[in-house]
Amino acid sequence: MKKKLTLILMISITIGILVSCKSNLTPLASRYVKAEPQPLELVAGKVPATIHATFPADWFDKNLNLTVIPILRYEEGEAWGTSYSFQGEKVAGNGQSIPQKEGANVVIKSSFDYVPEMQSSHLYLTFKAKRGNKTVELPEVMIGDGVLATAALLNLNAETPAIAADRFQRMLKEAYNTNIMFLIQQAELRASELNKTEVSDWKNKVEEASSAGKPVEIEVASYASPDGGYKLNEKLAEQREINTSKYLSQELKNANTVINTRYTAQDWEGFKELVEKSNIQDKNLILRVLSMYTDSEQREREIKNISAVYSALTEEILPQLRRSRLTATIEIIGKSDDELVSTALSNPQSLNVEELLYAADIISSVKDKEFIYKKVTELYPRDPRGYNNLGVIAYIKNDFTTAESLFNQANQMAGGLPEANLNLGLIALSQGDKDKAEQFFGNAAGVPELGNAMGYLAVLEGNYAKGEQSFGKTINNNAAVAQIMAKNYNKAQNTLNAIDNPNAVTYYLKAIVGARTNNLSNVADNLKKAVSLDPQIATQALKDVEFSKFVSNSKFLEAILR
Repeated sequence: MKKKLTLILMISITIGILVSCKSNLTPLASRYVKAEPQPLELVAGKVPATIHATFPADWFDKNLNLTVIPILRYEEGEAWGTSYSFQGEKVAGNGQSIPQKEGANVVIKSSFDYVPEMQSSHLYLTFKAKRGNKTVELPEVMIGDGVLATAALLNLNAETPAIAADRFQRMLKEAYNTNIMFLIQQAELRASELNKTEVSDWKNKVEEASSAGKPVEIEVASYASPDGGYKLNEKLAEQREINTSKYLSQELKNANTVINTRYTAQDWEGFKELVEKSNIQDKNLILRVLSMYTDSEQREREIKNISAVYSALTEEILPQLRRSRLTATIEIIGKSDDELVSTALSNPQSLNVEELLYAADIISSVKDKEFIYKKVTELYPRDPRGYNNLGVIAYIKNDFTTAESLFNQANQMAGGLPEANLNLGLIALSQGDKDKAEQFFGNAAGVPELGNAMGYLAVLEGNYAKGEQSFGKTINNNAAVAQIMAKNYNKAQNTLNAIDNPNAVTYYLKAIVGARTNNLSNVADNLKKAVSLDPQIATQALKDVEFSKFVSNSKFLEAILR
């Protein structure tokens, strides 16, 4: 009898345990779970997801512990999102409490590091449920299909590094100066002055330039020294100008010249300059008088009062101010483009730095450009432009290590080179360092390529409106990506149509514009062109969420299947 009672008791306990462990949880229906955006979308290297879930009334057990984990699964991998904990009303813990009777709406936010394989993927909401120490099985719920990754079509190779420009001028103006001196209080031209070698050489230079067809502009500037009254000096300076210009007009009557004239009654500026360069005793005192007084007569009185030095002024300084200064400005025509290129390659040391940089700019061969830029660094090692531009050649050749070293070398000279800063920013982007890139771009003001670089960075960071604005009127694939992501489809279409040498990506982007504007013909026609240039585009298009509503269409399939 005792054994029978014991058996009955054990059976009762077992039944009680089984009943208590039996789950009354039903699978959470998909209608109670929604993911946004739909489809998911790549933003700034991440795939963010906001999941709205509803635990309906009487679904959530009072003794239940529930952990919810979003998982993005793709071919050959998966990414786990942020886990969220929820608990029943009788559970003591840190999870969000869910009332059994009323149920609750919850928000679950996650972000996944993007990899290209995620384009073809599925987002699941998975559950880990326990009642006490017992696990309760709940099936996962699929709540998303695919990742929109059009922003990943950005290509850093489409952006060109910045060449530091030359300042070459083919038409140069060279100035030649000489002086005709006068005796004190006289304006007559003296034969000794007119026949001196300096004046003869000056006239010969003007006549030779004129005979060679080079335009010559002459200025006659006549002066009087500041000693003596203003009215007297004004008459002297004016007469010196008249006599000098009349003489030149006669001497150069057969030359193609223009003569401009002016005169200065009292040449205080010339006086100050000569005193500063002199070794006259108490010159600092004289200069102080000039700074203290502006009135000519007051200046002259104060300087004459410095008797110890005034005699030296009358002998060394004042006679040099009684003059007519002749300036001939002659236009010099530099070498032709062919001459510059030929010389840069054969005899680079005979050219100045501006000529070399210009020759490298107009030459088409990358090898020749590299040769010239190397010569610039050898012949003009203190000019940062040579190093920067040589770095650009290395960058184009995908030798980023050498390019970065050369850009740094250029940037360490003369307080930094804006073009080198921009190029270092591009290097930083190639290394995935957006913060460092932004710092370099901040020091690249005025560089024409800066707008594109900032546009590229903005799209990478998910700021599509700023990216579109920064690219401005740029015509390339990256600008079109920014415009598509900013939903400016008309502008994107115009940009893509204006690209001179479209590639497979250009046509692929046109197809995306067609998909977003529901234009099947544009989708099919442009995908066909893209696939003809790059057959791998076909596989890309089949898994691209952009074309999800067209994948069963015969025109779409005909365009990508060859």
